[in-house]
Amino acid sequence: MSLGSVSSFDSLEFRNALGTFATGVCVVTANPEGYEPFGMTVNSFASVSLDPALVLWSLQNNSECFSVFEKADKFAVNILASDQIDLSNLYAQKNNHVLAPKHFRIGKSGLPVVRGVVTSFECNVWARYPGGDHVILVGEVTEMENNSNKEPLLFNAGQYRELR
Repeated sequence: MSLGSVSSFDSLEFRNALGTFATGVCVVTANPEGYEPFGMTVNSFASVSLDPALVLWSLQNNSECFSVFEKADKFAVNILASDQIDLSNLYAQKNNHVLAPKHFRIGKSGLPVVRGVVTSFECNVWARYPGGDHVILVGEVTEMENNSNKEPLLFNAGQYRELR
């Protein structure tokens, strides 16, 4: 049990240190009842389990997207390709999360799936866990599409990067 946070560094220093870890960039999408197809850029995606097939991502508790994903019983994780920086920037903007029709199609599970991505995972929500100032969403993958001809978009130290 933690009695409080005691650290020798500030939160900006911690955030910058975390930024040294290179990550992929994803747009997580959903379309719960009463909402238009919706997406937000994240880099908090990770694999969890092969059997069952589970993945996770985390969402800040005070995110403007929180209420939409709170109502969603499924979501899609779309791993962006290196030529999709514009989509990453677009869906990372505040108050700009309704997906443009040209950017997605409806996947096998009824979820919006971003066009031209490296990989898409259509998921049912498996669990939600509190994670400090975030909620951790675990999804069971029900559908997957992989395009091995595409290179992933990477992010490290505040910049987009490419594989070499």
